[in-house]
Amino acid sequence: MPGVSDATVDFVGGTAVVAGSAPAAEILKTIGHQGFEGEDLGTRFDLQETRSRLERAQASSVRLWRRRAIVGLGLWFPLETLHWTMGGHQHTWLPWVMLFGAAIVLAVAGGGFYASAWSAARRGGTNMDTLISIGATTAFGWSLIVFIMQRWGGESAAIWMERPLYFAESAALLGVISLGHWLEAAASQRAGAAVRELLELQPDEAERLEEGDRVVRIASSELAIGDRIQVRPGDRIPVDGMVLEGRSEIDESLVTGEPIPVDRTPGDPVVAGTVNGTGRLVIEAVVDGRNTTVTRIAELVRNAQSSQAPIQRLADRVSSIFVPVVISIAFLSAMGWGLLGGDWETGVVAAVTVLIISCPCALGLATPMAVMVGAGEASRRGILVKGAADLESAGRLQRVYFDKTGTLTTGHPTLGEIRLLPGAGELDRRAVLALAATAETASEHPLARAIVEAAIDEGIVPAASESFTSTPGRGVEAMVEGRRVEVVRDERASCRVIVDGEDVATLELTDRPRPDAAKAIARLRSMGLEVRMLTGDREAAAHRIGEELGLAPEEIDADATPTSKLETITSAGPGTAMVGDGINDAAALAGAGLGIAMAGGTGTAIETAGVVVPPDRVSSVPEAIHLARRTLTTIRQNLFLAFVYNSLAIPAAAFGLLGVHGPLIAAAAMACSDVSVIGNAIRLRRSLTRERRRKQH
Repeated sequence: MPGVSDATVDFVGGTAVVAGSAPAAEILKTIGHQGFEGEDLGTRFDLQETRSRLERAQASSVRLWRRRAIVGLGLWFPLETLHWTMGGHQHTWLPWVMLFGAAIVLAVAGGGFYASAWSAARRGGTNMDTLISIGATTAFGWSLIVFIMQRWGGESAAIWMERPLYFAESAALLGVISLGHWLEAAASQRAGAAVRELLELQPDEAERLEEGDRVVRIASSELAIGDRIQVRPGDRIPVDGMVLEGRSEIDESLVTGEPIPVDRTPGDPVVAGTVNGTGRLVIEAVVDGRNTTVTRIAELVRNAQSSQAPIQRLADRVSSIFVPVVISIAFLSAMGWGLLGGDWETGVVAAVTVLIISCPCALGLATPMAVMVGAGEASRRGILVKGAADLESAGRLQRVYFDKTGTLTTGHPTLGEIRLLPGAGELDRRAVLALAATAETASEHPLARAIVEAAIDEGIVPAASESFTSTPGRGVEAMVEGRRVEVVRDERASCRVIVDGEDVATLELTDRPRPDAAKAIARLRSMGLEVRMLTGDREAAAHRIGEELGLAPEEIDADATPTSKLETITSAGPGTAMVGDGINDAAALAGAGLGIAMAGGTGTAIETAGVVVPPDRVSSVPEAIHLARRTLTTIRQNLFLAFVYNSLAIPAAAFGLLGVHGPLIAAAAMACSDVSVIGNAIRLRRSLTRERRRKQH
């Protein structure tokens, strides 16, 4: 509708999110006309509440389809047994039993299918339930005609007595397909476990300290910025905050992936969902209880699971024309057998079989079930995938470019030699360090932090600076005690210090590779990926680190600016990933086929990237690509199963090759198609879970 900029449908979760400038009331009205229910959450959106509502809806769906499957199959089995054991015309009561039994199944199990088909018909469309409804109704209606003609057909009754009844088949159709929907609903309910597990990391209640240190227990979602919270030993921290009192070790493994507990003392940050160690802490909330790190991560995972991968568009395009085509084939089958062959009974059976066997339910499940599993498993490993498109992009990568500082290296360089230049004049080493540290105080760059930390270690307190400016890829400039000080990149050293236009010194800073960086690069190569380093550092430093990591000189691009990084990435072609952590990487992250950010990097880099990996585990990069490849393979397998199944089954049904029991065979086969797709996704989940547990042990 006009004014809607984006509409994302989560087929597995059964929800849709609509955004745009159109009034909420108009959007809800339009949704209502289509036969759906919607709600305007406004500013009241709460992921915990939304998740609970969704889980209730999923549980209700499971109960509903279970009841329909039990009624359908529970009546079909005795009906079919009576049909085969007591068939014939000597039992005049048997057709009546078959009629009433099938009518009950149509009323109970068929209600959901008819409601869905009617909703689609009201808006001038069709859906998968249209095929099932027409198929079941046709089988029942034809049997009813035969039943009536056998009893009240007059002279032609004898002819009709030879025609079989399909009451049991119509019941079987609805019962078997309801069983498939029951399994599907149960799988969807389990598939949301990743988000539920994340949300459960945040405790339901918190102990807020009020005047006089009086403890009041409140829901953690009601915490506000500035609240003081008591966290007892062994408890989970309920909100992102800063330590005010106490000292303890915090287990952050479930949020950051880092297994070693970290010390937290007054002034240190803490994250919601992490586990307090042996000390009592008093923390001050820095966000409200509805916007914690855990909640934001869960929201990212939910968005990823409900988003649509580009490969899904193929299934969508097929489904949009599939149902009308199938109805046409069914009609032509009936007409062909009836008009050309003079066999209307075979024509009706063939048409019903076509309608049933071609239902593309598996096609609609093929992608979202696999994406649910892939994104959920990634979150359990500390890897955040922001969307299904990012997951698919990761699975198609051909080459990976790494930034150096903070990505392949620890990002904590240390200051080495300070070499004074002729322009230094009366400035000595200590004075140069003081000026450089003051100029760099406001910078977030790792090299700037190294200079400031070196000055503090030598007892130098950086003075106040003015007119600070930072140029990504070049350096910083500031006014320090009336002097213009620049700290810029240098071709011969890490950086050069310029005071009032005069080069006064060069600074040498050294960094060390991350412990797992070399293994990560080796694993990427073993996966058939091209690996390169793209860094703004000078060539000598880049090649020194590259050599330690096993990179050849031709695989290293040094002295890169943000602009040249972007140009390199875009010219590399599709299937290229950029891994970085700083502001100077943001453009390249955005321009790459897939941006991968280290979680410990700047907010700009993290916001720009499509995948976020733990801050101290560069090995998560090949792990993320491995997960994406497994997911993409499963999607392809699912689509293959759905496409091949329908393309082979429809001609067989249309030409009557499945015989008089075609509708029953079709119902069973269609349910098997759904189960195969769901089962393939469950197989992927179990395989990835076993893989993760093996690594943990």
